[in-house]
Amino acid sequence: MSQAPSPTRPRLLLIDDDRKLCRLIAAYLEPLGYDVTAVHTGPEGVERAVEEWQAVILDLMLPGMDGFEVLKQIRKTSDVPVLMLTARGDEADRIVGLEIGADDYLPKTFSTRELLARLRAVIRRSSTRREAPGSAAPAQELVSGPLRLSMGARVATLADQPVELTPVEFDLLACLMRARGRVKSREQLLEEIRDRNYEVFDRSIDVHISALRKKLGDDPRTPRFIRTVRTAGYLLIDPDRETF
Repeated sequence: MSQAPSPTRPRLLLIDDDRKLCRLIAAYLEPLGYDVTAVHTGPEGVERAVEEWQAVILDLMLPGMDGFEVLKQIRKTSDVPVLMLTARGDEADRIVGLEIGADDYLPKTFSTRELLARLRAVIRRSSTRREAPGSAAPAQELVSGPLRLSMGARVATLADQPVELTPVEFDLLACLMRARGRVKSREQLLEEIRDRNYEVFDRSIDVHISALRKKLGDDPRTPRFIRTVRTAGYLLIDPDRETF
């Protein structure tokens, strides 16, 4: 299915037990410049995911270990972009996938053009994150009260204690911290952190905000950090104007 890896061709790991779909995806992506390697069980996916990949395409329903557990194992050691696939299209599944670290989500009714667009977007965002250490010095660290983000190392701390964030949660918090004290709409946040247009009723931002609040110990009823502005969006409370 895949040719010998080339340093100039993005390497993709496809974890899906539908062998026919794997062949179709590889047949579509390989002529476009991707090296596609397919495995067909959850344990195989976890084993191969430790290698260097530009992205992982991960099915939810897998023999041996489901996609959620595979994603949890991947996130213990890697922030590789993960695009999840599901045949069920259940919103609850999508929310769980996003909460545990998926970068994007597609039902198996996707078109090949949509798959390519989503894939390019997650790889582009990942490349941008990795290039952050070479950016200007003022962008290397964001500070807001007890919250601190080291952009180069991609490390978050709260009152000098590390906070484990998924890649999307980190990017979302960085967007809010850059706009400290100003409301960011859901649409603005989606465009900034996900690099594509979302459906009007997409709930992924709300899911990530909820996860962030839990990790920051933030009560949405009396927020210390992230405030919901009804019908407008979210803002990070400015410690220069608010009391923590």
